[in-house]
Amino acid sequence: MSMFSTGILVLTSPLHTLPLRIAPVLSSAAQVVERTLYVHLHPGLNLGAGGGQPRPVFIQPVVDLSSLITGLYSNAANVCGHLDVRVLLTNVRGTGVACNPFPSPQPLSHSPEVVLTDYALQDPGQSPLVAQCLQRYTGHCYVCTPGLASVLLHPQLQKLEEEVEEGQKDDWDSRSERMETYSEVVVGGTFDRLHGAHKTLLNISCLLANKRFLIGVCDQELLKKKVLKELIEPYALRVQRLQEFLQDVKPSLQYEIVPLSDPFGPSVIDAQLQCIVVSEETRRGGEAVNKKRLENGLPGLVLHEIQLLKDAHHTEMEEEKISSSSLRSRLLGTLLTDPKSHLPLVPYVIGLTGGSGSGKSSIAQQLEALGAVRIDSDQLGHETYRPGEVAYNRVLEEFGSDLINEDKTINRRALGRKVFGNKERLKALTDIVWPEIALLVKGRIQRAREEGKQVCVVDAAVLLEAGWTDIVHEVWVAVIPEEEAVSRIMVRDGVSQEDAVRRLQSQWPNTQQVEQANVVLCTLWEPEITQKQVRKGEGVQVLVH
Repeated sequence: MSMFSTGILVLTSPLHTLPLRIAPVLSSAAQVVERTLYVHLHPGLNLGAGGGQPRPVFIQPVVDLSSLITGLYSNAANVCGHLDVRVLLTNVRGTGVACNPFPSPQPLSHSPEVVLTDYALQDPGQSPLVAQCLQRYTGHCYVCTPGLASVLLHPQLQKLEEEVEEGQKDDWDSRSERMETYSEVVVGGTFDRLHGAHKTLLNISCLLANKRFLIGVCDQELLKKKVLKELIEPYALRVQRLQEFLQDVKPSLQYEIVPLSDPFGPSVIDAQLQCIVVSEETRRGGEAVNKKRLENGLPGLVLHEIQLLKDAHHTEMEEEKISSSSLRSRLLGTLLTDPKSHLPLVPYVIGLTGGSGSGKSSIAQQLEALGAVRIDSDQLGHETYRPGEVAYNRVLEEFGSDLINEDKTINRRALGRKVFGNKERLKALTDIVWPEIALLVKGRIQRAREEGKQVCVVDAAVLLEAGWTDIVHEVWVAVIPEEEAVSRIMVRDGVSQEDAVRRLQSQWPNTQQVEQANVVLCTLWEPEITQKQVRKGEGVQVLVH
């Protein structure tokens, strides 16, 4: 069966039967669509012959629908996690509206190339007619790619449903009462790497909102304590993805996305808001919002609580719920950006860097244990100061012969005092030393090539500052929270907290290093976890295989 980048799934089954069918439906759809899957709900839609060409209608925002959306995103995370699933709500609205939800076809961020349906075909001979009817129906609702293909999933579903245990049929608590809706609704969150739990929160908020939907997005101060904050997407990108998702889901709403620099934002001062959507985990935050509102002379908000989605794929070090922090941790050791090196592939050169206390050296040792040739740039740096070397003479010319010890070596402590706190003098020193170290590194790589070695790791704290990225295939950056780095430096070097902080502040911050990384690693946890990260690396595959 052909694969399509974007598809739209038209669900026709009654709401109370869909929970049983949704997992096999999504599993079947994932065999046809590989990137974005839109979901359009029209319970009871008749695509069979004799009924005429069906038209879209408004469906009521009932409690069943809210539960279905939660179950749909939960199942999607389990059976087709690679798909960007989006439940569309343009045709979901209460009474007192026009009868046609689509006066003109709605444009989507990604134009569907194929339409799929769970419609139960009674007569296989009518399959072509049903397919045509489905295509016309979908084209009336959404702007689709010319030559829209169609796939009837029902024959595949019958086989899959036979595998579902009979007991699951009673798991659905059918509740068809109307949902209470509100003119203006608010939510808050980080919304990093938009996932199923975010989408559930946003979709249900869109169900509840009739006019305006206010979304607060954590920024700056609120990100400081986040796990692996260096891997959080930039604010602008998170907002862009939110806007795209929401415009697809319910374009009739007025959306307002604002940055949050404190836990409350506009939720405690906006008199028009009526409802805040929370989870069992963030309910206390919602209660704190209401306390602040009362202090400000505003009425409290209705707290609408949704359930957390369990992550069926979580590991021991990850949360049981679907979360952005788990997704970020899974990125450790993986290729975040493709290498753009034109170097010979053998040996494959990994440039390893990271701030003081980041565990960079332990990662280099792990790579060395796997068979990589370790090139220690700090050790090579010492070699450049030896009498007779190019850098030796140039340093003395630039900084004075009073730096010479009795044994003719350079007194590096005295040299350090001459450049400390003086950016211009420090740059003068690094302009002399760094190019010489780079030449030595290249020499070690050439030697490894001649010896038939497959992988080299250049262990260099100044890899990025020195501009050595052109001599490596991949840049690996080790990161660690600043508090942990300070603690490690104090224990390792016997220095004060102030000195440890000062040392970190003299280096590139983690976020700046990560911007240039192909691979990011973190040594915050047990060595075995770091080792798993290391073994994910593309270059390491040559060693382990």
